[in-house]
Amino acid sequence: MEPWWKGAVIYQIYPRSYFDTNGDGIGDLAGIRAKLDYIASLGVDAIWLSPIYPSPDRDYGYDVADYCDVDPKFGTLEEFDALLADVHGRGMKLILDQVLSHTSDEHPWFVDSMLGGEKKDWYVWADPQDDGTAPNNWLSAFGGPAWAYHPARRQHYHHKFYREQPKLNLHNPDTRKAALDVLRFWLDRGVDGFRLDVANTYLHDATLSDNPAISAAERTGYEWSHPPRMQRHVNDANREENAEVLREIRLIANGYPEAFVFGEFSEEPELLPKFVGPDTLHSGYTFDFLDDKAFAPEVFKAYFDFLARHPHIWPCVTFSNHDSVRTVTRYGGAPAGAGGNPALAKLAISLLLCLKGTVLFYQGEELGLDEGDVATRADIKDPMGDLYFPFFKGRDGARTPMPWRAEEGATFGFSSGTPWLNASPSHGPLAVSAQEDKPGSVLAFAREVLELRHVEPVLTHGSIEEIECIGTVLRFKRRLGDDCLDCTFNLALEGDGADVPLAKGELVLSVSPGATARQMRLPPLSARVVKVV
Repeated sequence: MEPWWKGAVIYQIYPRSYFDTNGDGIGDLAGIRAKLDYIASLGVDAIWLSPIYPSPDRDYGYDVADYCDVDPKFGTLEEFDALLADVHGRGMKLILDQVLSHTSDEHPWFVDSMLGGEKKDWYVWADPQDDGTAPNNWLSAFGGPAWAYHPARRQHYHHKFYREQPKLNLHNPDTRKAALDVLRFWLDRGVDGFRLDVANTYLHDATLSDNPAISAAERTGYEWSHPPRMQRHVNDANREENAEVLREIRLIANGYPEAFVFGEFSEEPELLPKFVGPDTLHSGYTFDFLDDKAFAPEVFKAYFDFLARHPHIWPCVTFSNHDSVRTVTRYGGAPAGAGGNPALAKLAISLLLCLKGTVLFYQGEELGLDEGDVATRADIKDPMGDLYFPFFKGRDGARTPMPWRAEEGATFGFSSGTPWLNASPSHGPLAVSAQEDKPGSVLAFAREVLELRHVEPVLTHGSIEEIECIGTVLRFKRRLGDDCLDCTFNLALEGDGADVPLAKGELVLSVSPGATARQMRLPPLSARVVKVV
């Protein structure tokens, strides 16, 4: 019998933006409990919660000040236990986000390290150069040097992200043990696994060698868009020895038979085969799809061709999360704040749920939400948005409050108070109340495809084969034993359509109303899935 997570659909919740029950403008654990019937009705298998731990919120929870508690703004440990029991009672699993690469600078471990106490070597400290500048050329993913000077130690500490997120020194065995004990704490409490934030960054080059530059001739617009992208991050992170830590994590998970651990691998995706496998992580995802704006068949073929060369990898597949521009906007179907594109949303949902892998499905994706528009600099919460405004407005547009009731004011039922981040006006017509029980809505379609994924084992456990790119059309087959599904998607946003050879069989899914298995021409933004006979 296959483990529960193979082919599962995991619904990601960004807690502060999901549902607020006490009117403080921040979503909470009680809000998630209140919406469990809705989540279960989607047909997902598990819930992944972005960080719920105490945090000063410089990076909104990804700067952890205490790994083994719940931030009071979200609730209490007792409320977490109640949520966990209710999730399990509905037949779903619960997965927590773990941020083991770095902490908040307010974490007691860092305070002790900064003062030269017993934990003085728990973080990455180095002397400044003679002129006071940083020890090497490493650049932070969020801009500027990846080092911050602290006069208490007369040294710099390394931070791959914000300066308020000092990097743990996981070369130190005491540090590593303390970090991994966090996993045991939550697994003993009954959680079903973890998503590991930036799991490619656990170990750095202990000699602090410079990162090599990407030459100007090699750079594309992507590299020129942000200085950290102008160097290869092969010494501050993405070390092959990083797999050592992942193997230790897998050994811990193996002690809990139902546990599932997957990682985020944000750089150097070719290292995925070393980080995911029988003795490392169960699964992981790269940014091949999350960064993609082309929505071209070749993008998907290239990724699965890569996986075919490494058959030991079971992938996670995802189009959207709290760090990425929402799908319908990123794929060109609706500018931020424009109100979505139901046809593109349905096509993207159908493609995602027909791919091989464990699916990560972000809150609001089932509604076809477009990117929320951040109108002014004063509206920005994400510091990344302030860096290049208005050319890049940060990640807030993917984090706007979940719209529940179109008729309930500017927050659309998210909160009775002032929300921590403004709701997007374009999301009112896409709210749950506007789509619930409405045939033809994106929400109804998402439930239909999720149900199909459960009733067709070939979609959850089958291979993916014969991947073809026919102009703007992506076509592949999913096979399991004698069962075969022929999956065809026209990813074009507009045009006359494409003639695609017909598969003989039963039409089990169509994005284009009125399409049949005998219809050769496939219009733009349409798909058909045929059970081959």
